[in-house]
Amino acid sequence: MLLTLLLLATGLCVAAVALGQRLGPRAGWVLAAGLAALAGGVAWLWESPRAGPGHGERYAWLPSLDVAIRLRLDGLGLLFALVVLGVGALVLAYAASYLPPGRHGVFFGLLTFFAAAMLGLVLADDVVLLWVMWELTTLCSFLLIQQAGPKGRDPAIRTLVVTGGGGLCLLAAVVLTATATGTTQLSAALSSPVWQERPGVAGCVAVLVALAAFTKSAQFPFHGWLPDAMVASTPVSAYLHAAAMVKAGIFVLLRFSTALHAVPVWRGLLVTVGLLTAVLGAVFALQRFDLKELLAYSTVSQLGFLVATIGLGTGYAVVGALVHVLAHALFKSGLFMAVGLIDHEASTRDIRRLSGLRRAMPATALVLALAAASMAGLPPLFGFVSKEAMFGAMTKTGWGALPVAAIAGAAVAGAVCTFAYSARMLRPLFGAAMPEPPHEAPAAMVAPVGVTALAGVVLGVAGPVAAPLIDAAARAVLDAAPAADLNLWHGLNSALLMSVTVIVGGTLLVWGRGRVDRVLIGRAFAPVRAVDVVEAFRSAAVRVGGRVGGATRSDAPTRHLLAPLLAFTVIVAVAMGQGVPLPPGDTDRPLDWVLAALVTLGVILALRASSRVALVTTVGVVGFSTALLFFALGAPDVAITQLLVEILTVVVMVLLLVRLPAGFHPTGRAQTVGAGVTAALVGAAAAYLGLVVLAHPEPAPAGEAFVAQAYALSGGTNAVNTILVDFRAIDTLGEMVVLGVAAVVIVVALTSRGLLPRRPSPITVAADSPARDSAANTIPLRVIDRVVGPLLVVISAWLFLRGHYQPGGGFIGALAAGAALTLIFLAAKDDWVARLHVAYLRIIGAGIVLAVSMAVVGLLDGAILRPLYLEVLGVQVSTGLVFDVGVYLTVLGLVLATLARLGLDGPDPVPLRQPGEITAREESD
Repeated sequence: MLLTLLLLATGLCVAAVALGQRLGPRAGWVLAAGLAALAGGVAWLWESPRAGPGHGERYAWLPSLDVAIRLRLDGLGLLFALVVLGVGALVLAYAASYLPPGRHGVFFGLLTFFAAAMLGLVLADDVVLLWVMWELTTLCSFLLIQQAGPKGRDPAIRTLVVTGGGGLCLLAAVVLTATATGTTQLSAALSSPVWQERPGVAGCVAVLVALAAFTKSAQFPFHGWLPDAMVASTPVSAYLHAAAMVKAGIFVLLRFSTALHAVPVWRGLLVTVGLLTAVLGAVFALQRFDLKELLAYSTVSQLGFLVATIGLGTGYAVVGALVHVLAHALFKSGLFMAVGLIDHEASTRDIRRLSGLRRAMPATALVLALAAASMAGLPPLFGFVSKEAMFGAMTKTGWGALPVAAIAGAAVAGAVCTFAYSARMLRPLFGAAMPEPPHEAPAAMVAPVGVTALAGVVLGVAGPVAAPLIDAAARAVLDAAPAADLNLWHGLNSALLMSVTVIVGGTLLVWGRGRVDRVLIGRAFAPVRAVDVVEAFRSAAVRVGGRVGGATRSDAPTRHLLAPLLAFTVIVAVAMGQGVPLPPGDTDRPLDWVLAALVTLGVILALRASSRVALVTTVGVVGFSTALLFFALGAPDVAITQLLVEILTVVVMVLLLVRLPAGFHPTGRAQTVGAGVTAALVGAAAAYLGLVVLAHPEPAPAGEAFVAQAYALSGGTNAVNTILVDFRAIDTLGEMVVLGVAAVVIVVALTSRGLLPRRPSPITVAADSPARDSAANTIPLRVIDRVVGPLLVVISAWLFLRGHYQPGGGFIGALAAGAALTLIFLAAKDDWVARLHVAYLRIIGAGIVLAVSMAVVGLLDGAILRPLYLEVLGVQVSTGLVFDVGVYLTVLGLVLATLARLGLDGPDPVPLRQPGEITAREESD
């Protein structure tokens, strides 16, 4: 059922794109109804006798790692799901009137996808799934800020840098949690005794989770991205950056509080950073004249209160934080949307330019005043109830008089500033009317804001209505959490005294606002701004990346090969120092020495080659000798592959040689000596490593397992092929994609840049020589082609069909077919005849699509790429065989693309001939 809700939310994203393109802004109403229906579904599932509290579901995902799509609906997930979906529905309804006419498919698609990601986050009961959903919210925020146009580019990148860094911290915490507890199931991991038995692990996870939450919830010193992100449109700010995305960090803190609430570093870090952020954010808000920027810093401050309250680690603190989560979602989303109304109608958010709005926009003024009063903590609004709950938790920590006094004092100071900046938001409502007073916003825009403001009034007066929801969420965090008391009056206590102090102190700040402005406006409390630090980090990272990339940005192979070759040599040298044993006796045979001599001869001739043609020839000797060595060692699959690849490589190199200078560019003596020394070191290291391998002749357990289970699990006896298409098919699929990309790169590069012209042949041909006529010159190849070409095609099919049982398979079969095509190409009398009118990119695409289709078919039996079997005319056919067809097509398409793009110059090249000569082609015409 939970998965159904999540799939419906994801499906709503797809529908949002189509509806936004077709209906424009009006799609917001339809999508709002969809999110409201999902909220109703969550509530129904909570009350359903078939599911109810604690309902969990599990679906296989990565069974070998015990990672599954585990979903669980507990009280905490219920509260946050209702906030995410409920506020999301109101924001989408608001956007239906706020957005200008036009197509908004991408905007609505991203906004609803964010809702789906947040829903997955709060329902996740697997640490890996939790992290994936966390990252999806980060990605959605980045893309939605980008929707603001050019001005949103840099803020979006800075937001991604900060929150992406937090994602890495959460990933580290997830990995550490899974390895320490032995499970990825979140609920099981959090109830593990590891947190008490291994305080070091608990402390590391606490710091990592806290850092991740600090970045997402804009805590000091990571707070700068939230005001920076205010370039996004009002619906985005009201939803992501006030009521939902920033709450993801709060949710994770509450979720992990189950295990970490008693860890000292957790409590100290959260309380200290939270209170510091609450006070700083409030002071920064008092410095702002832009209403939206003021709200951004007020959000930072309110999130600081939440973080500090969670850090107290008591049941009262959990209840207080949960109450404020709900209150903050209501009044802050309402305030953002109310400011959007003012901006929409008055075309400004500057407090200094706004006045008299209570008469010009009475409905907007009312909802703005109610939401601001709730944020200030005035009775009888819900914000007062939530602030009282947090204040009460701060006085019931049991930490001693001095720490409690310090915490309470910092909280009161931040709340006094909160009262003052809440009043600052109301300045535009008073004063003389503006020269051109704005009109009241449409009722359809005001209505969603009114719902949030009215909810704050209703829950303030009838708070016990929400008590069951808060109690269920609190018990999901801590079993010993007390019952929530959401009444307005709790008698004369410390929390009431703190509230009275806040109201009195805030009133004094409002009364002396002139002096406050003179002290705060324009004053910098730090030498640098947080956003400047992020920008400096980003710029430095780009510069470092540029330098690192510049070190390897070269066409010279030596610069790329030198580092891995030397690293390999160092690793082998370390192994030699450790005394790795060598073979005790003789391990060679006479044939080995013959093949080694051939390889050595090829290397020596290659080093002495003075022309490129000679180099290709001598390197070919090395390649063919290596193929023979593979045959001698009993690896026919590898040997055939090496042989065919060598043939095709030589052909491709020859096609390139006719476009390159005949000789080599001069090299200095130092470069030659350096290359020789490096080659000698790497050769010695490779030889030593080979001897070490021979010293351990026993088969590897993995190899024995493949051989033993090949027939039982894949129906084949050729272990090499079954590994490629069954056991490790995901690797093969990745390699196919690489081949396809290589073909596309060849086509695009040669189409856009063109080929170098063919250099004139240095060979002088007599006028009466048959070599002057291409038709006569290619007779030997055409005769061979008539016999060998069809034979290679048959061999290709034979190699492919036998691959599951004997050496062969799709890769080798395609190479044989490629060799046949190469022979046909070379035997053609000119380029016009040789031109291959084949859609090679489509062949490659068909191969990849076919392989992916077979991978998906495996899901019918429970796992991707799992082979399925079907008997056709008495012959057992596996999806692995069809997968191998995809391999065949991909490799064949790459060969065709190479021949078609490298071997041809123009649309119809004219063969070389003497004036007045008639070629064989013209004669036949």
